Amino acid sequence: MNRLTRAVAQASAGHPWRTIASWVLALAALFALAAGAGGTFADDFAAPGSQSARALDVLNENFPEAAKGKAVVVFEAEDGTTIGEERADVTDVLDQVTGLAHVASVTDPYRADTISADGRIAYAELTLDVPERDMGKPAFTVLSNGVSSLEGADLRVELGGDAVFLNSEDSTSGHVGIGLLVALVVLLVVFGTAVAAVLPIGLSLVAVGAGIGAITLLANPMTVSVSAIPVAGLVGLGVGVDYALFVVARYRENRTNGQDNGRALRNAMGSSGAAVVFAGGTVVVATTALAITGVGVLTSIGLATALMVASAVAAAITLLPALLSLLGDRIDKGRIGRRHHTAKAAEETIWWRFGHRVSARPWPYLVASVVALLAVAAPAVAMQTAFPAAGDAPEETTHRQAYDLLTDGFGEGINAPLTLVADLDAAGVDADGIEAVAEDIAAVPGIASVGQPLTSADGDTVVFTATPTTGPADPDTSTTIDRVREIIPGNVYVSGITAITDDLNAQLSRTLPLLIGAVIAVSFLLLMMVFRSIAVPLKAAVMNLLSIGAAYGVLVAVFQWGWGANLLGLQGPTPITSLIIVIMFPILFGLSMDYEVFLLSRIKEEYDATGDNVESVARGLAGTGRVVTSAALIMVAVFLSFVASPVPSLKMLGLGLATAVLVDATIVRMVLVPATMALLGKANWWLPGWLDRVLPHLSVERDARLDSHPGTPTGSDPVNEELVGR
Repeated sequence: MNRLTRAVAQASAGHPWRTIASWVLALAALFALAAGAGGTFADDFAAPGSQSARALDVLNENFPEAAKGKAVVVFEAEDGTTIGEERADVTDVLDQVTGLAHVASVTDPYRADTISADGRIAYAELTLDVPERDMGKPAFTVLSNGVSSLEGADLRVELGGDAVFLNSEDSTSGHVGIGLLVALVVLLVVFGTAVAAVLPIGLSLVAVGAGIGAITLLANPMTVSVSAIPVAGLVGLGVGVDYALFVVARYRENRTNGQDNGRALRNAMGSSGAAVVFAGGTVVVATTALAITGVGVLTSIGLATALMVASAVAAAITLLPALLSLLGDRIDKGRIGRRHHTAKAAEETIWWRFGHRVSARPWPYLVASVVALLAVAAPAVAMQTAFPAAGDAPEETTHRQAYDLLTDGFGEGINAPLTLVADLDAAGVDADGIEAVAEDIAAVPGIASVGQPLTSADGDTVVFTATPTTGPADPDTSTTIDRVREIIPGNVYVSGITAITDDLNAQLSRTLPLLIGAVIAVSFLLLMMVFRSIAVPLKAAVMNLLSIGAAYGVLVAVFQWGWGANLLGLQGPTPITSLIIVIMFPILFGLSMDYEVFLLSRIKEEYDATGDNVESVARGLAGTGRVVTSAALIMVAVFLSFVASPVPSLKMLGLGLATAVLVDATIVRMVLVPATMALLGKANWWLPGWLDRVLPHLSVERDARLDSHPGTPTGSDPVNEELVGR
């Protein structure tokens, strides 16, 4: 692999302007295609083969009118009045709502008797002219703003419903800007020059731009989640800066050690560049594995993240060498302060001394770090996941206010309606038996009421609703759904977003062990091929699980138990989103492999040169400690920026990823790795002979044979004229 990355870098650096022009043209073409052929974004939460998915198929095929999007216009009479007294204003508002874009019809709350017992709150069911996934977030935002701006003198109006909540737009650009600003400060401290510091950030922005274009194109042939770009962009920014940081740091280290620009670049790409390709490839494989869950929203987020990381890798091994070759010595321009960067011997670094200290007493460090990680991870044992509802949204949003008004006026179950779909063409109940089925459902414990049946024009499909007594995230609602399914005929299916997400959680419970096993197995195999060892990938898997467990433990303590929730802008305990837990695992496992690869490749490089296990670990830490720590700080800053998002799920993702990266780059890489490697000694690099012969060979360490071309004296370089910027 190191030969390949060196060759790609040499080709890019040899023709820098051609490389840059190729990127510009590729980005322009990608954006043009995305604008013309890109799809819209929608969330597909259906669990394949589930009862709720079957109900959706029946509706889409036999009763498309009932499959159109729904929302609720909620009214509250203020200043001591009642909805009855505000009838004129309510009617006027409904007339205006009917004229808004994508509104097909609105019911009359006075005729439908959807007025609360105290007369203060009412709601009107709004039917869209298209299925909700065909509208997109911008159209829902326009509709929400249009409805919530319609008010009478003593009348409050809000727009609610699952479709509005799930398609609400979230602004995160300002938060990302804060994260990038912190990243710039860290880079300035690491490199000491403005040019070297700005380069990784600029490269990551290019990679994210390319990734967004590719994801928009992906939304044409398949349904891509509305959360795909925020999640993938979060990861893309982090890895984009980190990958460039690792390459630039090694390049500048090589230059400081006396190598000319051309050789320094080739050797950096043959070592750190190869590690970038391998680490990025691991993240791509891990996130793509989300397709194992069979859930559309997770599959699309996984593929989107894989595209984003692939863009970051491509930029790091092509565009970055071209820019470095053009900059040449100007990489050191814009020096911050008077400090001049000089090379330090490994023995002069705190990392070398710390590595020897850990190796001298590995057991105390090993036990202490494991106990600390297990203590942080302990709350994860009590984790309870749920699917987010509008009641978890920020209080200032119209869908959250509508949710609270409906709960106040009609009980929490009004926000968790179940949709019953009867396929009369299938064996089971016929049209004459629908009324009896509705009565049976109404008698189920946990059901508050059952609505009137609605029959399709051809008479082969019947739809009606059932309102539970409990809210959408309440475990009792899941129990109620199970009770309903036990008593309904075989051709009647329970759907609605509450039932869909309940089936989704069940699907994730079944497939998560398979996802975890697949990610660990593939990562184990890849690391075994690179490092020719059984102990190294085994340790990596265990340590990565400890890091992820710590992240889960922090999420439980902060969100589920509410510890410090106020500091994050939350009103109290918040259910942990099941999708976030699943999404986090492959992303974190892949990112953990990044630091594992960068550290261990340097250790292996030193071990191959010296054969001294303890010294190679210390020198590996000395060579990567400062850069890995800085890279982790950058990624933590980018991830933590999402904690400022008003959306609880994005807060969870940002805090979880930041926690795991921080733990992984400090306790795991700097304490656990040297401690375990000191204890194992030469067993770190043991691989059975038969397995060594069978496994393909990959290499991400520097190959000294490639430092100069055959017949070329050390210090000279036949392509140096092309690689050195003038």
